[in-house]
Amino acid sequence: MKQQLMDRFEIQDLLVRYCHALDRRDWPVFEQLFSEDANLDYTAFGGPRADAKAMAAYLAAATAGLRGTQHTVSTTLIEFDGDDQARARSAAQVMMISGPEAGPDQVLFVGLWYQDRLRRTAQGWRLCERVQERSWMHNLPAVSA
Repeated sequence: MKQQLMDRFEIQDLLVRYCHALDRRDWPVFEQLFSEDANLDYTAFGGPRADAKAMAAYLAAATAGLRGTQHTVSTTLIEFDGDDQARARSAAQVMMISGPEAGPDQVLFVGLWYQDRLRRTAQGWRLCERVQERSWMHNLPAVSA
């Protein structure tokens, strides 16, 4: 029981580190959150299905035109499959600020679910699969919706 509580804390910390890595645009840290064989599926919002390195490159390009982002994750349900495997489902909200540098802010909001598979590695818990599931969007340009 004590080990499972420690594992839950480490997994929750990993999910929060993901948000911070995105908002800081710290792509090396982003890549370290995933196992070497990780598969990320961001097709629900028009993104690719890729490994962590390719996804980091995609996200770097996708966020380059944004003036700021804030990713949050909450209501995470974690279920263990033995000692070294787990599944998690988390609600996430993403706020993005776009618009011309000198113009008014356009604040965009996205709600989604992350469906994750995690694995304990020598470096600690890592995401080995992450799938985005679209929930809601507000104030996105028609081309994005």
